[in-house]
Amino acid sequence: MYELIFANFALHIKLDVAEIEQIKYRLQSKTIKKKTGLLSAGAICRNIYFVNKGCLRIFNVDGEGEEHNVSFCPENWWAVDISSFSHQTPAFYNIDALEDTEVSYLSYPVLEELYIAIPKLERFFRILTQNGFHLYQQRITSNLSKSAEERYTLFQKQYPKLEQRITQKQIASYLGITPVFLSMIRGRNT
Repeated sequence: MYELIFANFALHIKLDVAEIEQIKYRLQSKTIKKKTGLLSAGAICRNIYFVNKGCLRIFNVDGEGEEHNVSFCPENWWAVDISSFSHQTPAFYNIDALEDTEVSYLSYPVLEELYIAIPKLERFFRILTQNGFHLYQQRITSNLSKSAEERYTLFQKQYPKLEQRITQKQIASYLGITPVFLSMIRGRNT
């Protein structure tokens, strides 16, 4: 159950046995059914989630009720409204499950305690935040400067095999195009 998350930690920090046990003791987990929400815009993001199995999405709903997918979080990805979590203020984003999903998670106060007990966790989450910020900057630049077809190719590289697991509507929302236009792009690529 813990192999994937501790392998993820190991990408940036080396934890000893006592530190691993301390994290395991504090780590919580749950299963979320497909189409079930973990966070609603306006609520405070109390947890940071690690996806063990399944897929989450982070999205916003505009004033006309249109959903805009910001990111997908399949296995081995973290999901959080970082601003809400960091400042414990109302969330701008929603997080829900696109598939039945198993997550491990840490609450804000638990993570703050772990930062003190295991300082190298701050390094891990700093690197995670920097990498996430880098991805968002690339995404913004891509949305401003690349064609829909180029954005679709980047989506396929960033999320290999996810295309077979989620709906065309979800992918189109992420790309900022209609499902019909996505279908045309796919047709040209086959």
